[in-house]
Amino acid sequence: MADPIEDQTFHNEDWYAEELFDRAYTRCRFLDVDLTEAVSRGSVFTDCVFGNVRLNASRHTDSAFLRCSFTRCNLFEAEFAGCKLTGSTFTDCALRPLTVTGGDWSFVTLTGADLRGVTLRGVRMREVDLSGADCAGATLADLDLSGAHLGKATLTGCDLRGSDLTALDPTGVALAGARINPEQAIVVAQALGFEVVP
Repeated sequence: MADPIEDQTFHNEDWYAEELFDRAYTRCRFLDVDLTEAVSRGSVFTDCVFGNVRLNASRHTDSAFLRCSFTRCNLFEAEFAGCKLTGSTFTDCALRPLTVTGGDWSFVTLTGADLRGVTLRGVRMREVDLSGADCAGATLADLDLSGAHLGKATLTGCDLRGSDLTALDPTGVALAGARINPEQAIVVAQALGFEVVP
């Protein structure tokens, strides 16, 4: 890992297809930076601010974005594999289509986000805030959603198979056509007050 870059501001810079390997940034600000098709691997961003950053078609593997804030960023066709985004916040970001495989997105704030059709598989998302998020048609499979905030979320047509739904209040979300497995059906029935018996 390279020595950390701290407290710097990068403004209106062209980092198109930049290779961000084993870099470390702490409390840095990225404003109007073009990271289209950039690739990160093993890099760590801590307490950084991303404002109006273009992350279109970027690829991130085993990188960390810890307690970062993303505002009006474009993540069209971005991919995250095995990344840690604990405590990060997304506000007014374009997140479709987004693909996330593995990693830890616990305590991430995605309030009101447009996540229609995104794909998230095998991600730890404990206490994630998806309040009011539109996840219609999304794949949210094999996720750890324990303690998640899902109030007023739209989960219509979602593939929720294998995900922890213990935090789900079926009366507070839109669920029509969502797909779950038999074990999850028991959890949902119990949340509705049913006593499941053989």
